This record gives sequence, structure tokens and C-alpha cells, in this order.
Amino acid sequence: MADSRSSLLAANIRATIASTVAGTVGFEEELLVVHRGSGLPADAAAVVAAIGDPRVKPELPACQLEVATSVHKDVDSAVAELRACRALVAAGCGPEVAAIAAPVHPLLDGPAALSPTRRATELGARYREVIGRQLVSSLQIHLAFGDPDCTLGVYHALRDLLPELAALAGAAPFAAGRDTGLCSVRPVVASQLPRQGIPPIITSWDQYAEELTWLVQGGSVADGSEWWWELRPHLHYGTLELRVLDVQARTDQTSAIARFVHALAALLADLHRLGELPPPAPTWRIAENRWTALRDGVRGELLDLRTGEALPASRRLERLIDDAEAYAPGGLDDVRALVRNPPVEHLRALGPDRLIPWLTEVFTA
Repeated sequence: MADSRSSLLAANIRATIASTVAGTVGFEEELLVVHRGSGLPADAAAVVAAIGDPRVKPELPACQLEVATSVHKDVDSAVAELRACRALVAAGCGPEVAAIAAPVHPLLDGPAALSPTRRATELGARYREVIGRQLVSSLQIHLAFGDPDCTLGVYHALRDLLPELAALAGAAPFAAGRDTGLCSVRPVVASQLPRQGIPPIITSWDQYAEELTWLVQGGSVADGSEWWWELRPHLHYGTLELRVLDVQARTDQTSAIARFVHALAALLADLHRLGELPPPAPTWRIAENRWTALRDGVRGELLDLRTGEALPASRRLERLIDDAEAYAPGGLDDVRALVRNPPVEHLRALGPDRLIPWLTEVFTA
């Protein structure tokens, strides 16, 4: 039975979600700062200080920073702000260092230095060396629905589709200077921490509040921000935060993926209102597809979560794109192009040594 703390938290969650404007969107993007000569990690704090913009913030690893946009009514304006923020970061780097968008540093072997912050110290005490290995960068998309019931319905529908979205965005084939054979090694690195991967079924906001209260009151976590699943309700913003996507090398790739995600979310919200969304699938079935997605990307096969039928991930994505296109002004041909020619194949052709110079060149593209 819920106690007063979890009941109050559940009420706050519902109120925060209800205060959002349906259809609005915002981004967070994690970026790395590297030395131009060696490509190895450099201190991001000096870059953040030189920029002096609250949208550009230091992250847990000392070489990582985060860009956060404001809330936008449409994806195109959000991408434009993200592109402007990347330009600020590039200008703040100076001649010795550069910024790159890489889901995993392709050359680094071993833990990365942490930022000298209280939070980093606390997480280091809780997670030991593992936290230093979390030099991973994602594109996080915040989606607002303005209604607690709709938000929960879309949460479960997007949860089912995390493997498809991961396959589309996979862009991390290298680690420690070698080809891992995967389309994205990022979730493998992240899985060293708890509360990663496919999130649990949430039966109600009361149950979600009870779970978070249980975690925090016993000291397992400091707060709900350590609920690190690949999709989560955001307690402060009242959004669904999609965290499954690898950060993209170029903002035109970000734009294509984000426009698709935004349109897909609008489609799922309509299906919820019509009562046409299926019940949540078992977590382990989604996780099975998630493994295939990180290994093979769009070239692999995914299983139907109900029937077990195997279909190419590319075909599943094409069907989703067709279904969502009516909700995307201007269409979704740009994301179809990513399915046909996945960017990870170009990254793999470059190899780990040539990748970082290329990433610096296309950072503001």
C-alpha cells in the first residue's frame, strides 16, 4: 500500500504531466571534447566556461558536456536550436581541442576521469570504477502529451518499439581502438550500471511513485534521476524521455530521427485515444530484440513481440515510417534514407583511427 510520500509523489507526477503542452518537444545531447592531435579525451570544463551559456553544461565524465534545448512546438525549431548550440560549442573549443558527437569514444581503453563535482564523488562511491567507464553519449528526446493517461499509454507503446529505434540510430561500432562487430556497443557499456536497458511495465502512476520511493528511502539512489532506463517518465519536465538513441555525428541525421520519433509519438497518442494500443509486451521479449538491434542494426531481424515472426528490422521500420508519415510535415524521406544507408556503415568504413578527425569536420553539419 502506498504511503504518504509515494501518494504525494504520484499526485505531483500527474500534475506535472498535465501541465505540459501536448506535441511539444525538446532535446538533450551528450558530446565529447577531445585533443585535436591525439583524439583522446580533453577537459570539457574550460569549454563550458568559455561558452557561458546555461544550455551547455558539464557532465559526469570530465571530457563530456551536455547541450539542452528549450521546449519547442515543432521538431525543426528544436533542431535549429541544437545546431546553434553545437556551433557555440565548436567556437568555445579553441585551437587545441574539438568537440565530437560519438556514442562511445572509439579509442579510449579503460575508465575516464570524472568531473570534480559532489555528484561525481557520490556516484563514484556508489558505483565504484564502473561509473568511470560510462563515457557514453545519447540523444535524448523529450515528448509531451499533456495527459497522464495518454503519457502512460504511449510509454508502453514506445517501450515495445525501443529495438526498432535503437537499430535506426546505432552509431558506435568501435571501442578501445577496435571494431566490436556491433552496430552500437553503447548499451553494452551502459549495462554495467543498474536500471539500464528496457524499462519495466508501469501499471499506474501510483505504482511508479511507490517504486521510486522504495529506491530512494533505502539509499540505493539519491533521487529519481538514477532511474536510467532507455525510456523513462521525467519527474521534473512531465515528459517521456527517450534515451535509447545513439547521439548522431551530424545534425541532419538527428533531424531525420527526431522528426520520425515525434511523428511516431503523435500516432501512438492517437491510437491510445482510440483504445487501439496493444497491452505491454514482456520485458524479456523486448530485450531479446534489443540485443539483435545493437548487434545488427537495420540489417538484422526482429521478432514480432506477440507471434514471434521474424522480419527484417528495415521492413519493420519502413512500416512504422509509413504509418507515422501523416503526422510529419514534409514527409519522412530523410529517415527512409537512413534505413537504406545506415550511417554506421560509413563509420565502420572509416575505422577507429580516421573516425575522430571526420567527426570533428561534420560536428556542425
